[in-house]
Amino acid sequence: MNGGQSLPPPSGQQVVRKRNYEPVKPEWHAPWKLMRVISGHIGWVRSLAVEPGNKWFASGSVDRTIKIWDLASGTLKLTLTGHISPVRGLAVSSRHPYLFSCGEDKQVKCWDLETNKVVRQYHGHLSGVYALSLHPVLDLLVTGGRDSVARVWDIRTKQQVHVLMGHKSTVSAVECQEADPQVITGSMDSTVRLWDLAAGKTMSTLTHHKKSVRALALHPTEFGFASASSDSIKQWRCPRGDFVQNFEGHAAIVNSLSLNSDGVMVSGGDDGSMRFWDWKSGHCFQDTATVAQPGSLDSENGIFCSTFDRTGFRLITGEADKTIKIWKEDEEATEESHPIDFRPSLSRRRF
Repeated sequence: MNGGQSLPPPSGQQVVRKRNYEPVKPEWHAPWKLMRVISGHIGWVRSLAVEPGNKWFASGSVDRTIKIWDLASGTLKLTLTGHISPVRGLAVSSRHPYLFSCGEDKQVKCWDLETNKVVRQYHGHLSGVYALSLHPVLDLLVTGGRDSVARVWDIRTKQQVHVLMGHKSTVSAVECQEADPQVITGSMDSTVRLWDLAAGKTMSTLTHHKKSVRALALHPTEFGFASASSDSIKQWRCPRGDFVQNFEGHAAIVNSLSLNSDGVMVSGGDDGSMRFWDWKSGHCFQDTATVAQPGSLDSENGIFCSTFDRTGFRLITGEADKTIKIWKEDEEATEESHPIDFRPSLSRRRF
């Protein structure tokens, strides 16, 4: 034996003292409040999209219609009919006068906003289409649905460029961005996949969630995104999908996530709960709930979709009480009137 001496560490390994975990201090954000309630749909509001000029927004509903609303006044400008099932996804092109919609009737439609008519249809999904996203620079549309694949379409020729296969269940969320990974999908098989668009193959699969991933949100300025399922909301760094942190505490099935360039993230649950988070620190600075319209049931309290307008100063939510609600920051709030209630937990959960 070596006479009671401690053995040196194996070569190539050093004993390093673990740094104490120091939580990031959250930035102060003003609380948000309800500004307007818009009624007009006769079914749940399942999808929303704001046009690039920030003048109007579109909503898609279980009543099979798409309605165009004036963003400033909340007045109805137009109703588009043509889907024969709930409209689950909407996107407005920033480079063409086109609105894209998809629904549970397996249809993906391209509407010409100058004539308000369907000019193209994209056939190929074998079941309901639950999500769609436009590529910001290429003329491509990506749709995901209950047939467990994401399909990449050439907008002009209507051809399928790729069928992104790999998910084992419904693809419930799709996001596109300029740099790799250009396509990110979230699925009911509780995984998030990052795709190589040129090859049509998976770059990486994120398996940290335990339950269905129902929502994704890209950060407008940082190279990262968030994914939400009913067990947690997680923040990731692109391009490889490195895990950053958990946003803990939203105990509901989270149907929608929205992010603005101010670093405010909003998660909406199917029990009507809404949480506002600071992106950098993961701190929840406001925990509120939407109120169902008078005359509707308490169970109609869910939030199905949400989006910020182009400025990030207005939040639009689509809800189970058939209304669209518009929220804004409380202008009178100050750091003194609404101080940050920040109590960091000492332990840091890795995944």
